Amino acid sequence: MDSWIKAIPFFCDGHNRPLLDRVAGLRQSQTVFPAQDEIFRALQLTSFDRVKVVLIGQDPYHGAGQAHGLAFSVPDGVKTPPSLRNIFKEICADIYDGADRDMLTDLSRWANQGVLLLNTTLTVAEGKAGSHQHLGWQTLTDQIVATLSDEHQQLVFLLWGAHAQKKGIFVDRDRHLVLETVHPSPLSAYRGFFGCRHFSRTNAYLKQCANEPIIW
Repeated sequence: MDSWIKAIPFFCDGHNRPLLDRVAGLRQSQTVFPAQDEIFRALQLTSFDRVKVVLIGQDPYHGAGQAHGLAFSVPDGVKTPPSLRNIFKEICADIYDGADRDMLTDLSRWANQGVLLLNTTLTVAEGKAGSHQHLGWQTLTDQIVATLSDEHQQLVFLLWGAHAQKKGIFVDRDRHLVLETVHPSPLSAYRGFFGCRHFSRTNAYLKQCANEPIIW
């Protein structure tokens, strides 16, 4: 987390403290996900200097026991959410020639390889998708994407759906690979997510840039 505190102005300037105080205040009257100590888990698992891939989600899952600070991920043992099930389906088709694979729903293994699993909004009220979108998280996540684009070379940005694609304006596409498609939700996955081959294309680019590919 220290590497992010040094790199991101939102942390350096202390603007995160009022935001965290607002979230803590909301916890007095509503159930908020994820837990307080897991809000920045994506940054804790993937340091600023180790980022290779930026995978952007919307906001945390809003059901009990699901959100744990990583976009699209849920703890092992929790029922696989539909969007994550579709992600796994595309991985099997793209990476494993259509063979079924047992995959853990906790995506920490990706985070530990340099995949930043970043939601655009980092907290949510139980049962109310998008309920914390206007608290100020967008300022932080905009800065994270912009700073990664400015300070790194040859990252892969995976932008699935409209919320994630809005972050694309902060990415220098001459320095990085940006892959965009629809969200993996069952409502849209058949309109371009299936068959996008983003996982093999990510690994091909990383190899081209002399980086280790991701074991999906």
